[in-house]
Amino acid sequence: MNKLTYGKTFWNSLVAGVLTGMGNGSVFGAALMCALGRGRFDDWGGWGSLSYTPSTFNGFMTWCMIIFGFAFMAIMMIAFKRHGELERATA
Repeated sequence: MNKLTYGKTFWNSLVAGVLTGMGNGSVFGAALMCALGRGRFDDWGGWGSLSYTPSTFNGFMTWCMIIFGFAFMAIMMIAFKRHGELERATA
């Protein structure tokens, strides 16, 4: 029986995946900022709710970080599940 179910690995996946993914998303945002400057973004968007509005530069970077974070969380959950299946097969 696979002991590494989604329910048992959710919090580990959430912390490890979102921290790693949001870190990679911030690097993506920094690289974008270096390559484009503010580009076509009229507003920097670094205050209050503008930080989460995708039409502002900071909001776009924030959403990149959130999307990368949850994508890495999904990858971690799949990896934990497959690791559990491999351990079950060798036991």
